[in-house]
Amino acid sequence: MSFFLIGQNIALRSLEMSDGSAFHRWFADRDVVRYSMTMWQLPMSQVETDAWLERQLNDKETLTLGIIERETGQLIGYAGISGMSRINRRGEYYILIGEKDCWGKGYGTETTKLIVEHGFNSLNLNRIMLTVSASNIGAIKAYTNAGFVKEGVMRQVHYRDGHYHDELVMAILRSEWDGRRSGVSWTV
Repeated sequence: MSFFLIGQNIALRSLEMSDGSAFHRWFADRDVVRYSMTMWQLPMSQVETDAWLERQLNDKETLTLGIIERETGQLIGYAGISGMSRINRRGEYYILIGEKDCWGKGYGTETTKLIVEHGFNSLNLNRIMLTVSASNIGAIKAYTNAGFVKEGVMRQVHYRDGHYHDELVMAILRSEWDGRRSGVSWTV
């Protein structure tokens, strides 16, 4: 197994069709997909999950990588940058940590830093943005730790758990990233 990006506790690799069973398990878990795309709020069969994964693998405009816990070698989620515009030099970051026992270990922050670094230094992006549910405190903390700044609020975007939820728009610019990288105490 070859890794694309390697961090202290996680490594990132290309996804494979054999990863479909992990995705199917994650997508079936309401806690895992609570803050994710609307399509995952409805049950998906293994066949539908495999078709989704195949589309991800064939999408040349999106960077999609599996997150591997280095200690165990287990696939624990996926992350990447979608909607990349080479002209505007921007894209949208996304992440899902599917293994609940891996939540709260800093893997989201580490993954985010690795992908943002790659986005700016290898993909030549100038801006990476994301959207996150205002009630997803853990994700907001990880994004803030990675240098993302809140830019705005989209009000009542999602209807979940019996009420509407706001979504935050956050972003980081290459100049901000470079400024953080020049600090002595910061590492990927």
